[in-house]
Amino acid sequence: MSRRPELAPRFWEDKALSDMSEAEWEALCDGCGRCCCHKLEFEDDGEIAQTDIACKLLNIDTARCRNYPRRQEFVPDCLRLTPELVPGLSWLPQSCAYRRLSEGKGLPDWHPLITGDRKSVVRAGISVRGKVVPEDSVHPDDWEERLIVWFDEIPGGE
Repeated sequence: MSRRPELAPRFWEDKALSDMSEAEWEALCDGCGRCCCHKLEFEDDGEIAQTDIACKLLNIDTARCRNYPRRQEFVPDCLRLTPELVPGLSWLPQSCAYRRLSEGKGLPDWHPLITGDRKSVVRAGISVRGKVVPEDSVHPDDWEERLIVWFDEIPGGE
């Protein structure tokens, strides 16, 4: 098991997303798994809706990617987030560290970089762990029946 390189305390407060090292960038991810759930785009208005259908690589019991380093080989449309892309991705959860920092907000109190505990995202109810279904369990014609809104995405739900 590889160790994560040592990170400066609260590095996200002093650095722009574009100035972060790969280790710092990856550490910002809280591991919630929300971005790994399928989204539907409606043709009439371009709105993007969330589903509770997990990508085939997402382990629904841990909310972690089963093959993160090689994910794009198995899921070609898996998007690799970059500092340039983040501001234009309205579907990123409001709780997402990348989104929050790009909007000039800080990390939430439950974020693992604040708590020092990877499971704090689960205790805060942000993780998809135990809340999603595998993509192979839902016929594509039924995906619209799996639309969801996460509780903290509802105005006043945070």
